[in-house]
Amino acid sequence: MKHRLLIILAIALVGEAFSQSTQNAERVKVSYMVVAHRGDWRNHPENSLPAIQSCIDKGYDVVEIDIQRTLDSVLVLSHDETLDRTTNGHGRICDHTLAELQQLRLKAGHGACTTRNRIPTLEEVLILCKGKILINIDKGWDYFDQVCDLLEKTGTAGQVIIKSRVSLERLQREHPTILSRVIYMPIANIDWDESTAFVDAWVSKYNNEAESGPAAFEVDFASVNDNVLRNLKVLREAGIPIWMNALWPSQNAAHDDDRAVELHEPDESWGWLLAQGATIIQTDRPAELKQYLLQFKN
Repeated sequence: MKHRLLIILAIALVGEAFSQSTQNAERVKVSYMVVAHRGDWRNHPENSLPAIQSCIDKGYDVVEIDIQRTLDSVLVLSHDETLDRTTNGHGRICDHTLAELQQLRLKAGHGACTTRNRIPTLEEVLILCKGKILINIDKGWDYFDQVCDLLEKTGTAGQVIIKSRVSLERLQREHPTILSRVIYMPIANIDWDESTAFVDAWVSKYNNEAESGPAAFEVDFASVNDNVLRNLKVLREAGIPIWMNALWPSQNAAHDDDRAVELHEPDESWGWLLAQGATIIQTDRPAELKQYLLQFKN
């Protein structure tokens, strides 16, 4: 199946082990993976080329990035729609051309000072990462088709995960070719009542059409309720890799990064997420999480 082969190739790029399911030879089970949120932002400006290069150098499995579009329709990296927090500029990114943005400088990871780094384009990032690290593109729903064109231009479609919170029905209606062009991952707040139908639709597609099923499933939950327990069980039984976020307590029922590092409770944070079935963890503490995961290596 083409879709499964894409994820196998992407994982192979970063040296991650994988094994084939006895139920389906094309279902991939990956070893635990570390996702660096906005790159190595504690040491470099977030969503910058140095922050991404640092992730490559340190051997993280995935770098998560965010994109916005300029006035002249160029995709650039930025979490915010505005420039004020992360640069020495002001206003909305969509009101500036790329040439105007290139005159600005990014602020350091904690916003303490302005650096020499510029806002990178998505194309620059894809070229930097090609053959070196998996990329997860966030905030890309409005630009899916343009992103796909860039992936094909740079030859990076096999190592880039695109995600959104839209339903399967809407995704297929608005972007009918997306599932055959990229590695796609749905996202859901699985503590919500409506999440069960959302999860079931994707699991059914995974079971019946593996080629165009989800490569993984990203879950958030503010607390643990029956919906969370039920949805995690369904995803685990389907064999779909589960992506969990350790970033903030509201995403993981307070089993977050700060609990692991600041409170020195990694087993109650990352260990707890792994026990619920997480195989992929997005974190603001990639170095510490990578070290923690060493104990689970075969």
